[in-house]
Amino acid sequence: MSGASWAAYVGASAALALALAVSAALAWRWGGRRRRLQRVGSVAALFLYPVKSCGGAAVRRAELTALGLRSGDLRDRFWLVIKEDGHMVTGRQEPRLVLISVSCGNGYLMLSAPEMKELRVPIKLSRKNKVHNCRIFGFDVQGRDCGDEAAEWITSFLTTQPYRLVHFETSMMPRNSKDIMPVFRPTDKVAYPDCSPVMIISEASLEDLNTRLEKKVTIQNFRPNILVTGCSAFEEDSWDEICIGSVDMKGTMGCPRCLLTTIDPETGIMDRKEPLETLKSYRLCDPSEQYLYKSSPLFGWYFGVDKTGTIQVGDPVYKIIK
Repeated sequence: MSGASWAAYVGASAALALALAVSAALAWRWGGRRRRLQRVGSVAALFLYPVKSCGGAAVRRAELTALGLRSGDLRDRFWLVIKEDGHMVTGRQEPRLVLISVSCGNGYLMLSAPEMKELRVPIKLSRKNKVHNCRIFGFDVQGRDCGDEAAEWITSFLTTQPYRLVHFETSMMPRNSKDIMPVFRPTDKVAYPDCSPVMIISEASLEDLNTRLEKKVTIQNFRPNILVTGCSAFEEDSWDEICIGSVDMKGTMGCPRCLLTTIDPETGIMDRKEPLETLKSYRLCDPSEQYLYKSSPLFGWYFGVDKTGTIQVGDPVYKIIK
């Protein structure tokens, strides 16, 4: 065999070995089942909303846990504003909640809002703090009280009635998504989100909506966890199973939209009309699914978590082809 032929043979063998190694790695990752991956986009942004209905935190990298995204001490919707009787308070009742920005550092959750001094709440609360039985959409879930200073701060900012801030701890029992929406699986669980650990929207879907609106809206109106670029409008609705980074997720149902979408993220003023009315003109469910969505328009898609891991901005989004 000539030198050139030998070099070609070695090169081909190396390429074949690499292909076999990749194939073996994929087969190992999928538990021995060989499945084809089709790239459908990439991650444009990641968001966590530590306090339900308050401002979001954009991160470059996050861990996806069984209960949603986590970045350091920040966890998605692990804090909740409640009335003194334990019932949840969201932007539906108090639109100005969206004006509260949230961050963390040195073991503290930090809240800031217009004309308010920054509030610092310990991430790890004293075991002496009261545990409340909270009520979210008719279901019970616990939350440890964040203290009188936090309660006074929230109450002072909203100026309507006394409120308290509570924190979900990992030792507490999460809510079952299936109890809230029957299409979820018994393994899908949440702390304070409405019903799902993950919600995904594509940039193209937002762009499509904005072509129909006189006053444009931003992604902050819809509060997704993952914003995807590089796909067509509403393509996310068709993703049955996807993988991103080291994470696998199961597409479950559309996100039924409510008055929360009509709150201006910059002013905290609820319009009560747009973009909700426009969405109702072209994003209502099929009549066969009205038992699930009723009259709510759909925008964004809920996902359950099949495999936990890490996601970062720029990661390819793959649809799993069985």
